[in-house]
Amino acid sequence: MFLQIEGLTKRYGDTAVVDAMDLGVERGTICCLLGPSGCGKTTTLRMVGGYLAPDAGTVEVDGTDIVGLPPEERPVSTVFQSYALFPHMTVLENVAYGLKCHGMDRTARRAEARSMLASVAMGELADAYPAQLSGGQQQRVALARSLVLKPKVLLLDEPLSNLDTGLREAMRREIRTIQRDFDLTMLFVTHDQREAMALGDTVAVMDGGRILQQGTPEEVYLHPADEFCARFLGPVNELPGPDGPVFARIEDVAVVDRGPWEGTVESCTFLGDELSYTVSVSGHPITIRSQNREHLTVGSSVFLDIAHRLTWKGTAS
Repeated sequence: MFLQIEGLTKRYGDTAVVDAMDLGVERGTICCLLGPSGCGKTTTLRMVGGYLAPDAGTVEVDGTDIVGLPPEERPVSTVFQSYALFPHMTVLENVAYGLKCHGMDRTARRAEARSMLASVAMGELADAYPAQLSGGQQQRVALARSLVLKPKVLLLDEPLSNLDTGLREAMRREIRTIQRDFDLTMLFVTHDQREAMALGDTVAVMDGGRILQQGTPEEVYLHPADEFCARFLGPVNELPGPDGPVFARIEDVAVVDRGPWEGTVESCTFLGDELSYTVSVSGHPITIRSQNREHLTVGSSVFLDIAHRLTWKGTAS
């Protein structure tokens, strides 16, 4: 693994915020570290970046343990949630600042900064100040400031959380394009399941300071390691079965002419591109979605079947 984290631990008193965590990221890939608030994902990123000292464990980049190095000497760079741009500096000066700290002369660092700004389509705004930029433009400047340092690993701490939905989706595509163009290795922290699925080559699900599961988006979504992973990655229907509950994703439950479950349509919600129904099956509220504009009648009886059954340790197979 290009980025290898082993036994990483951070305690505050008796509480292990990060608890003997292991994580590996292949060279040239994006790993999305996904989990709820308070699970330890940002603490992990801060320890990898050198902004917080771990109590135990190692962090290796390209075979070298970097735990003892200060942030400025680590082969990593961080894009913070707040972007952390200097308001009194121009866009160009912000991007060149890290190179200045590394001792590069003014002419060379400004040339490097201009080249990087051009790479993220911000060259024409080199003389603007952060307050004059939109959220998406500030995000590009923050990326350029990190990329100009040519890090071996780029760390991103929920960088899209301050953007509206449309801009978030556009920036996801842009980050993926930048990652491919620069052949970057990224560790991307997020609490947004769709964001993790859209961006990650792998997704690492974290809770209670530990990695519960790591795999491709398809693997963790369709084959969750446990019930927490299953429910955190997306809504789960629970249908009654002869040997215990049967679990399935919403999109895998469909109305059929004849099937193993019969229920009553309780409600219908219009969602624009689809309809969402709640069907009561033996007292269990089951959600199904359909793009068929022909409404099921509330109060009518329907049969249901599933295309894919979710299982994890402890569930009936």
